[in-house]
Amino acid sequence: MPRVVVLVAATALCAAFTAGCSSDDQPRDELMVTDNPVAATPAHSPVPTATPAGTVLPLATPVTAVATDPTTRTLTVASGTELRLYDLDALDKAPRALTLPGAAESLTLAGDGGAVLAAVPGRVVRVALPGGALDESAVEGSPVATAMFGGDTLVAVRDRKQVAVLDDGQVRRVISGSLLSADQVFSTGPGALVLDRLRNAVFQLDVEQGTFGQGLRAGQGSTNGVVDRWGRVLVTDTRGGALLAFSLDPLLMRQRYPVAGSPYGIAYDAKRDLAWVTLTETNEVVGYQVGGEEPVERHRYPTVAQPNSVAVDPETGRVVVASANGGGVQVVRP
Repeated sequence: MPRVVVLVAATALCAAFTAGCSSDDQPRDELMVTDNPVAATPAHSPVPTATPAGTVLPLATPVTAVATDPTTRTLTVASGTELRLYDLDALDKAPRALTLPGAAESLTLAGDGGAVLAAVPGRVVRVALPGGALDESAVEGSPVATAMFGGDTLVAVRDRKQVAVLDDGQVRRVISGSLLSADQVFSTGPGALVLDRLRNAVFQLDVEQGTFGQGLRAGQGSTNGVVDRWGRVLVTDTRGGALLAFSLDPLLMRQRYPVAGSPYGIAYDAKRDLAWVTLTETNEVVGYQVGGEEPVERHRYPTVAQPNSVAVDPETGRVVVASANGGGVQVVRP
């Protein structure tokens, strides 16, 4: 397989995409031009031909998101409006089941642990772990993803093409302009980034000023991302078949590494510096060492069918892969 590492200067791109680096309500720039005006989606998985590695917890309903909390040792699994809380150290025990006020598209750890945030239509739900108490924050539109930025919570609101900023559970600011769709939001600590699947682009966020900054093309159809311990945002280019790495200060595409099999879900193990990527076209999950000049494949395992979601337990290194068509929740110890 050829190895490709691409370096892109943000200044050059922003010179070409002038309006894309502003907060105009009706942007007119090269980032609006795309051969694929429809957001990329995971490939339809074939019937598995290999036995999934590790252990599979049965779950007949499609899973939309998974997350692990190392502080409370809890695995959270979202399936429609149901949220299941598993004991990470006793997965054979029956999970605690909760009902959310809407179907969750994403789950994100809140702060240093002890809670998970579920993005559902019209609100963000904070779920205390391991007890399961719910605390709701109203957000107009359809929130789809969250990220912690200092003491604030950033919320990607897809249908409104906005990022809402929550402070103590209340919307303090709404950042709009430049986006066709707000699909994921990331915090690196000092910086923030939003992924627009329709524009196949990422944009910097100035949270305090309430504006969008520089923008860069993000492959041919990027879908999901995660922040690594180097402060980069790793993004799966599902349509383009690649793993991308972006830095924020300045905004650069540091790497573009080819990944066959329709990469989709992604999780990151900071302790081992491994990015786990699911391949929905081949029913596999691959672990890449990402601290060097280019990703290096370290692990590859067969998975449950339609492996759209993945999470990792940083304490043990176990990888959790969830099926989006009723194939269950898989736990693998590399």
